[in-house]
Amino acid sequence: MKRILIKLGYQEGERLQFLSKRVCGLWLIWVALVILIGTLFGGEQKINMTIFDIGYITGFFFIFVNKSLYKKLSFGSPSMFQRKITTISLILMFVLLILFGGPHFQNHDYRLIWLGAFLAIGIHFIPFYFVHGILMIPLALLLTINAFVGIYNPNIDFKYIAYIDIAVKVFFGIILLFSRKPKDIELTDGIKTSI
Repeated sequence: MKRILIKLGYQEGERLQFLSKRVCGLWLIWVALVILIGTLFGGEQKINMTIFDIGYITGFFFIFVNKSLYKKLSFGSPSMFQRKITTISLILMFVLLILFGGPHFQNHDYRLIWLGAFLAIGIHFIPFYFVHGILMIPLALLLTINAFVGIYNPNIDFKYIAYIDIAVKVFFGIILLFSRKPKDIELTDGIKTSI
């Protein structure tokens, strides 16, 4: 594992500080709100795609492109390694979105399109452990399990799966948004990190 991290730009002895946890928290809460509104007006699409697209793009620019808000919420800039991990995670997300949800567009199976999206999003949080900390692992697991429950239990109303997804995102979003400045710790394998 250490070799892979070094190939991705991690430098031995580098401290991993999770400085943008609060930004991530706000983003999770925002996306949960967008999914909630989209679900309430989803109709045949389960989550209204127009509402979701507009909300997602608006949130992205408001939270990530708005430098003053980003600076206010973050405790500093991520390392080069963390930027690479972020890029890899986002690429992974888009690849998984295409793999899991893409095939269902041709028959307009919106349930499986969105459940595929929920699954892709859940999995893509795993590498974010190196960017935002240990909370990304239970977040990823809960979102992934919830998506699998919906995929393998077609009798469960999609809205319940969506509401669980929303609740998980809001729960972790609040924890991250109100997190304090990270403290450095050193892991047993020599990788320094923060909590």
